[in-house]
Amino acid sequence: MKRFCLAGVLAVVICGACSEKSPPRTDRPAVSVVVATAVQRDVPLELRAIGTVEAYSTVAIKSQVNGELKEIHFKEGSDVRKGDPLFSIDRRQFESDLRRAEANLARDTAQTKQAEANLARDLALEQNAAADARRYERLVSEGIVPRDQSERMRASAESQAATVQADRAAIENSRESMRADRAAIENARLQLDYCNIRSPIGGRTGNLIVHAGNLIKSNDTVLLNINQITPLYVSFAVPEQQLPEIKRRMAEGSLKVEVNAPGETLPRSQGTLTFVNNMVDTTTGTIRLKASFANEARRLWPGQFVDVVMTLATERNAVLVPSQAVQTGQAGTYVYLVRPDLTVETRQVVTGRNVGADAVIEKGLAAGDRVVTDGQLRLVPGARVEVKPAPEAGQGAHP
Repeated sequence: MKRFCLAGVLAVVICGACSEKSPPRTDRPAVSVVVATAVQRDVPLELRAIGTVEAYSTVAIKSQVNGELKEIHFKEGSDVRKGDPLFSIDRRQFESDLRRAEANLARDTAQTKQAEANLARDLALEQNAAADARRYERLVSEGIVPRDQSERMRASAESQAATVQADRAAIENSRESMRADRAAIENARLQLDYCNIRSPIGGRTGNLIVHAGNLIKSNDTVLLNINQITPLYVSFAVPEQQLPEIKRRMAEGSLKVEVNAPGETLPRSQGTLTFVNNMVDTTTGTIRLKASFANEARRLWPGQFVDVVMTLATERNAVLVPSQAVQTGQAGTYVYLVRPDLTVETRQVVTGRNVGADAVIEKGLAAGDRVVTDGQLRLVPGARVEVKPAPEAGQGAHP
């Protein structure tokens, strides 16, 4: 028993001597981190989609007459205005048809005038014949002339009346021919006008499908397609669950839509939502929308795919931090908050939606708070930090 007590005393003496010789304990070194400052700004509530650019209107140009294509008055891919000449078709056959119709009208006009003159003459003869027939009828009753002479005079009067009726029929036929001639002249002029094909809209011409010298048929081959690209549409689809919100926001005012080509660094083109389809696509569960764009700078082109951003509303004075600052733990989401003395504490936060590379903080932070965005794995509450510069774009989050 004494031996064990002596050993214990020696152990205490030795440990005491060791503790007197060990160096004093120092604080842990500062952890190198990247920090960012929470900012407060207005944040738009946006819907994003992939859209397709569509021409405001498209016209397929066809000929309305048969003939040889004589001239082309534009260059492929050039802009044309409404009414500009596009094609000329051989006019000779149609000019001949017009002259023939005009000659027919002149002939029938002369025939009508002759028939009217004949009618005037025969009316006079009819009146005389009728008067003679009445006079001879009276003479027969007086016994001055025989009955057969009266009958001949009455037959002559009836014949003259029939001639008058024939003259009136001839006049009506001539006038009907004149009406047909005028219709033929109008049609011939229309066909002649169709020989000059003009642009029905202002727009940009596409690929030229036929060339001068080709024989073309009426309403057969498409000669050219013209697309109106100022303004134009961008068509895109969004999930049907967004439809009630879109309708509510449209009732409050117009909705802004912005687009740009994938990878484009220029500012987005600005437009307005103008169309919501009348039914949901049951195969995809989406609703088709269209936005109108002035496209004055010609940045958008029909058939092009674009990134679409539609702004439904704007959240005022939202607090944002880089999304990589937000961590997830057993108690929920949190950030490492940098105190003025360069130590950190964990701060529970309530996050909203992401806006690009930032996260909206609904509760837990204020504008001006500094949070750690890189180096969280080496941190514990109360640790000292050393702030290092943020990495250059494209170099990653770590030095």
